[in-house]
Amino acid sequence: MITFSKKQADFIKKPFNDFFEVCEGSPRSGKTFALTSRYALHLLRTTDKTHLVVGYSAEQAYRLIMEGDGFGLVHIFKGCSEIKHDDTGAHLLLHAPNGDKKIYWKGGGKADSKRVITGLSIGSAYLCEIDLLHLDMIQEVFRRTYASHDRYIVADLNPPAPNHPVITEVFDVQEPYWLHWTCYDNPILTPERLEEIKTANSKSPFLWKRDWLGERCIPEGVIYFMFDTNKHILQELPKNVQKIKLFISGDGGTTDATSVNAWIVGRQDGEYRLFGVGCYYYDKGQKALSTQAKEIVTQFIPYIRQKYGMHEQGIYIDPACKALRLEIHKLGLPTIGADNNAHDVKNNRKGIMCGIEMLQSAITEDRFYLIEDELYGTQPFVKEAGLYCVDKNGNPVDAYNHCMDSVRYASNHFLKSYGLWNGPVRASKERI
Repeated sequence: MITFSKKQADFIKKPFNDFFEVCEGSPRSGKTFALTSRYALHLLRTTDKTHLVVGYSAEQAYRLIMEGDGFGLVHIFKGCSEIKHDDTGAHLLLHAPNGDKKIYWKGGGKADSKRVITGLSIGSAYLCEIDLLHLDMIQEVFRRTYASHDRYIVADLNPPAPNHPVITEVFDVQEPYWLHWTCYDNPILTPERLEEIKTANSKSPFLWKRDWLGERCIPEGVIYFMFDTNKHILQELPKNVQKIKLFISGDGGTTDATSVNAWIVGRQDGEYRLFGVGCYYYDKGQKALSTQAKEIVTQFIPYIRQKYGMHEQGIYIDPACKALRLEIHKLGLPTIGADNNAHDVKNNRKGIMCGIEMLQSAITEDRFYLIEDELYGTQPFVKEAGLYCVDKNGNPVDAYNHCMDSVRYASNHFLKSYGLWNGPVRASKERI
């Protein structure tokens, strides 16, 4: 016997008046169970024949929604459905009273994930843990449902960081019906278990806000937590800055995001400071690397040169990004392999952790600033800085780090070139 909480029951039975519905809140709050049940009702009522469940991977989509610990779509429709496979992929073939329906499950966490559904006409979709999906996949799902008879998209997620792109680029645009969930909404959690969860989460401010209250908050372990948008983002290069040098740093790849940043080293109040004056950022997976390189060489760099009246003294690109370096070379600009901290050892730190520690110090010591720009602004840095964090072992998570890596390369070059790697020094005429 399945028992629903009042909130779950009310949500499952509510009229289908909204084409996009989002359930967001604490882990183990019963939101996915309720949303899966509601989605099953939609599959019975709709006349559309093709439907989609998307997870970070196909395995996750099947495990969380199709199987769902014995309560997923496969079990809800047991006896009137079967697992099948066709040219589009594996799916649940539902023999509904108003006709057969196919429910495919796919992975959507990679930059090229959308290729698996391009050209497919979809009646409805379930976006599982939508904040983990690639934005291109999410947008493609919305496009694939344009021609449906009963257009319906649902999504679930645990609270992301407040500046997560799914909020600004999906929720704020699509204006969904949004429902908040906490552990109190899950009827299988006894009062004793709720007290255990509450006590455990109370030991961490981050876990208390995200896992107990179900609120959006900056992840614990954010690496550049000391960066203050109100303090470290300026609207223009200060008038009292003596411009010394312009250089470029970059990171990118054939499937990863490309981030190329322009920097001015300046002397202000007797101190060397690094000013980020522009960021070319591309993460859509549609432009060839040669096209991106052409935009960098013929648009971005000339724009920065003209705006600041300077010519770059070096283009430092991640040594691993051989393809990007080659494309830039073809267009007539030489590049240099960026300092990626591969051989650094400092204060019991090795490799990338040395560069991260030094950039943290530069931010804390007010040696690092970003200048807002109407064409090549600070949003890529702000987005990634709010999400780039360490895992439970203190190691940087390999995500939201393309702009972060480009910035670290610039910081390495700046700090080592101007004698700041081993501690702050006063600016001197000799260094200029």
